Amino acid sequence: MNKIKYIAALGIFGIITTEFGVIGILPQIAKHYDIGMDRAGWLLSGFALVIAVCGPWITLAASRFDRKKMMVIALLLFVVSNILSALAPPFWLLLLARILPAFLHPLYFSAAIYAAVTNAPVRDRHKATAVIFGGVSIATVLGVPMTTYFAEVFNWQTAFLCFGVINILAVITALFFIPPMHSIRETSFRTQIGLLGKPVFLLQAITTSLMIAGMFAVYGYFAEFMEKVNHLNGVQISKLLLLFGILGVAGNWVAGKLLSKSLAGTFIFALLLLAVIYILLYFTNGYNIYTIALTAIWGFVHTACFIIGQSWISSAAKGAEEFANSLGVAFTNLGIALGTTISGWIIINSGIQYTVWASIGFIAAALLLAMVKLSFFRS
Repeated sequence: MNKIKYIAALGIFGIITTEFGVIGILPQIAKHYDIGMDRAGWLLSGFALVIAVCGPWITLAASRFDRKKMMVIALLLFVVSNILSALAPPFWLLLLARILPAFLHPLYFSAAIYAAVTNAPVRDRHKATAVIFGGVSIATVLGVPMTTYFAEVFNWQTAFLCFGVINILAVITALFFIPPMHSIRETSFRTQIGLLGKPVFLLQAITTSLMIAGMFAVYGYFAEFMEKVNHLNGVQISKLLLLFGILGVAGNWVAGKLLSKSLAGTFIFALLLLAVIYILLYFTNGYNIYTIALTAIWGFVHTACFIIGQSWISSAAKGAEEFANSLGVAFTNLGIALGTTISGWIIINSGIQYTVWASIGFIAAALLLAMVKLSFFRS
């Protein structure tokens, strides 16, 4: 059964590469369609917004069905989306093709965590969850820089074909190696929905969403930032993205260790590190050791924050963990949509170099809410 968590993580790698892979190719897409970066950014923020608004409810409605079938259906929809996108249709159709699989994104994510955790010994369940989030890390390591590189060498359509190949592999392995997982309703519908009425849960979810907004206000436009502010070419950008991702794997591992010692301390420390990184990022200039080193540290902290944020949300959801997983994905993507939308507006009206201050503002707000939670709520 140990292989199940790795197979589920392959699917996570595929869907996260599809979601975040556009980060490195937004400039090429904007140029191809002759549109502004704010409009091109909707390929990321629109995807995230659909997940945030619809994902948890679809996950809840599908909770009675075999999770293996739901995972396969979700991955197949990603394959169809990738193929349609690679055909370079009119922009409205490209956006629609991107948005469609977003409806099932949290469904796969929560089912993958469920599959990994329920097929692991109790003592190893945190490790199984970390393997699933390792799929996010590896997508950052390989998926995002790979698509940036292929877009630079060939074209951006090739990048979408790469997404499709990854998701086809995920479908095949899920079909053959993940066992049926028929629903055994352990938690009532009312208990799960009741999460949304818990002040502590909402406070921690909103705090996480603000942290993610801060992370993606800059990272969502990574390629554009490095091109316009630091004057880098596509190959240099793909190298930085690769470095960003490699350090992210280490960050994910370290975060898992720290979380077992202190969830609150790890969350606060991560927020403070992010704020410092964004302040320093404002002063980068060119392809030099300062930019390279800062990108490495940035990647380490950025990727660690996914599992930190998910753990922060889940800690307030005792008794409804599966629905909380999908809500965690939803609030994460709400943050992505918020951060990229605000930064898109800043890019058009002020300039991309000022997106770092949007990040700092979001992180400061998250830090304030985290302190409120720790001061007034015990659990």
